Amino acid sequence: MEDKIKEILKTIKFPGYTRDIVSFGMVKSIKVSGDSAEIELYINTRNQEAAEKVKREVEEKVSSIEGITKVTVKLTTLAQKEPPKPKAQVSTKSSPFADQRKIEGVKCVIAVASGKGGVGKTTVAVNLALALAKKGYSVGIMDADVYGPNVPTMMGIEGAVPRVTQNNKIIPVEVGGIKVISVGFFVEKDQPVIWRGPLVSKLIEQFLRDVIWAPLDILIVDLPPGTGDVQLSLVQKVPVDGGVVVTTPQELALQDARKATKMFEEVGVPVIGIIENMSYLICPHCGKRIDLFPHAGAKKAAQDMGTKYLGEIPFEPRAAEGSDAGKPVVLYFPDSPQTEAFLNLADVVVRETDCIEPIQ
Repeated sequence: MEDKIKEILKTIKFPGYTRDIVSFGMVKSIKVSGDSAEIELYINTRNQEAAEKVKREVEEKVSSIEGITKVTVKLTTLAQKEPPKPKAQVSTKSSPFADQRKIEGVKCVIAVASGKGGVGKTTVAVNLALALAKKGYSVGIMDADVYGPNVPTMMGIEGAVPRVTQNNKIIPVEVGGIKVISVGFFVEKDQPVIWRGPLVSKLIEQFLRDVIWAPLDILIVDLPPGTGDVQLSLVQKVPVDGGVVVTTPQELALQDARKATKMFEEVGVPVIGIIENMSYLICPHCGKRIDLFPHAGAKKAAQDMGTKYLGEIPFEPRAAEGSDAGKPVVLYFPDSPQTEAFLNLADVVVRETDCIEPIQ
């Protein structure tokens, strides 16, 4: 009977989204005793009206199942839980957060990080930005990976030159409806960026304050791998509304993903969750799933750390080739399983942050 109830719950969509409450992870437990069913929901939202609407639909649909005469729904929402601990607010100038201030005209800043290189962090950042734009949000992407600025290549805008206004403000390059800035626009393609911390900090400051981002719903910041100067400079200067950690399933990547997650926690950035990239391959001949690495490593790591598992993104050869050719999958391969995964990730990012509202 529990399986039957679960299948019914898969038909219930969260208001404003195409995904159901089961795939969103909102159904925590289903218990059946005789003719009574008890369902526990946790809906991570402060929109109490939407949560109550889901509760009523659950009660209605489950009570229509033959053999069930009593339905109890236990609902917990973000609004009902104890409010999160506030970020440290201190008045001394020596504090690393003393100069924190929002970017004018930008509603929400989301950082995309990884503990190590080679896990597809920039691929996730670029396609997440494009997926959010597809859903109707005004989006920018700041390539803060100073030592490996790959955003221009992946978005097909290598060699672009941002214009500068008379008052020395930078106009970002626009492609696919996305505003883009990158150090890659200012150095030769094969020229290494050999900078110490103070220069990196100044660059981050300029990208945040001297680029004309406004008006913008969401700014995606593609961080370099690891936990170094760029990460600290960013959180010193602006309040970051959420962090997404990218990993692949193998243990070495997961070890570093845990460090990146803890880095966000220690500097007061809410962790949206961990996304597992290159999780599996769909065989082009038989259509079967092939796990490239031991499966579900990121899911277990997220559970161990008490953070959210954001799902898995498959590996797809044509999408990988598209990234190298400046054709990101969300723009050029709308029917791809990767595109579906990125659109789902965009839904979760919107739902898990308080700075932006779902577009109905």
